[in-house]
Amino acid sequence: MSDDNDSYVLEDNGGSVEDIEHEMELAAQEAAEGTKSADPAPTAETVDSELRDVRDRYLRTLADFENYRKRADREKTDFFKYALAGTIKDLLPVLDNFDRALEHAEQGDDFHKGVLLIYKQLFDVLRRHGLRPIEEGGVHFDPNIHEAVVTEQNPSVTAHTVVAILQKGYYLHDRLLRPALVKVAVGGPE
Repeated sequence: MSDDNDSYVLEDNGGSVEDIEHEMELAAQEAAEGTKSADPAPTAETVDSELRDVRDRYLRTLADFENYRKRADREKTDFFKYALAGTIKDLLPVLDNFDRALEHAEQGDDFHKGVLLIYKQLFDVLRRHGLRPIEEGGVHFDPNIHEAVVTEQNPSVTAHTVVAILQKGYYLHDRLLRPALVKVAVGGPE
């Protein structure tokens, strides 16, 4: 009935009670000596060191959690800020068609006034949601917000200047939604 994992179990081998008591005392002494040598009492230095390590890990975990919370809040804000980007991008051709209709309609007629009112209403709604047009001409060509589709030889204008906007570009808040299609002057002074 011997077990390798339990070295302190006493076996009944038919000896007297005194023999068993003596054997129990020896087993208890061995167990006490083994415990003392295996787990010495911690010193103040080791307790301080472990305490510093635990405190350091706690503070790092706390800082990591705080950074995670801030990042999650920022991502959530960005998500809601740009959630309508796809829908607004799909509406941009409608705005372009309104611009074309307004260019070709006669200024004083009722049709022009009606189309202009609808256009302004739609554009105001989109502006409230963060849409901003890129429509300035006469500026230096910026490949980040302009897409050059036509060049024009014009020695009187500084080279790489936007001379006409063929299709408006748009920002949604601070992100480019669509670049402006532009005509760029070349051949002028740098």
